Amino acid sequence: MTVSSTKQWALRDTVGFDGFELEEAPIPHVGDNDVLVKIHAASLNYRDIMIANGAYTWPPKPNCVPCSDGAGEVIQTGSKVVRFKPGYRVMTAFAQGHIAGPIVFDGSMVDLGASGDGVLRQYGVFNEQGLVLVPSHLSYVEASTLPCAAVTAWNALFGGRKLEPGDTVLTQGTGGVSIFAIQFAVAAGAEVVATTSSAEKAERVRGLGVRHVINYREDANWGATAKKLSLNGRGADFILEVGGPNTMAQSVNALAMDGVIAVIGTRGGKGGSDDEKNGGGLASVHNVMGQIRRIMVGNRMLFEQMCRAIEVNGIRPVVDRVFGFGELKEALAFLDGQGHFGKVVVRI
Repeated sequence: MTVSSTKQWALRDTVGFDGFELEEAPIPHVGDNDVLVKIHAASLNYRDIMIANGAYTWPPKPNCVPCSDGAGEVIQTGSKVVRFKPGYRVMTAFAQGHIAGPIVFDGSMVDLGASGDGVLRQYGVFNEQGLVLVPSHLSYVEASTLPCAAVTAWNALFGGRKLEPGDTVLTQGTGGVSIFAIQFAVAAGAEVVATTSSAEKAERVRGLGVRHVINYREDANWGATAKKLSLNGRGADFILEVGGPNTMAQSVNALAMDGVIAVIGTRGGKGGSDDEKNGGGLASVHNVMGQIRRIMVGNRMLFEQMCRAIEVNGIRPVVDRVFGFGELKEALAFLDGQGHFGKVVVRI
């Protein structure tokens, strides 16, 4: 199959969603170690909103193609490619050069959708080392949700100290990372305590195998409640902290002795001096009787390990809504509204 151009979204300016424009561009040259992929689906992350608003830690490259998480079909391979053949179904790794071990910030560490062009395009060229095979039972839409949110959740539970059967996992909210963490923890025989904001979402969370659900809008001291609900009241062995400084105090209250708080995001806000004076936010870190571990997605080996577990256990990602390729701005607005349960996907 011979193709020379691709339709793609590009971020012209970090002024919000209006900074995105749909364009047609030539397909980059396929080098000896490269793979040409026809991208079928891309899933969105809160990171994509931060980049669009100019709030991301590292500024994107000029006219960057957004989004890191994609799944598609191999169309062409370079002469030295050994891992893939035309027809293979693949997913993009978040950090293209992060194969194994801890992350190292050098020239090989290209994060898609920021320092490197992402996946919101019909065709993309990637080094073969930055791709992973799709689990055989998943669709392209489902597979597109794995590279960032799922790998982040897997890293939080298995990338450092490893989750064991009977451990307690505390999740916050019903975004992609939290839902994947619930699925992985249940499959591993762990106990899950989940927080959410509504009775409707609570029922859906219970449908994933969670016995203990706390409505954080009704229980201001949900951290202490989570500890009471944990096995023998000892607290959570793993906490996926997606809220940031404004929820850290509750996470500290819920933590078991020598437990792990996996710090992932700041969806709850960045806190402030008043919050810290009142014993919350970053001030509560001094009360931690365990570990605080910052999670930055994960390497390709973790990604591949996770995919094997997903396939063996028949886990299917939870997709809330699928938008069309021309509906990027609407999809981002829907994600930004925080009413979703699981992942938001753009079909390409």
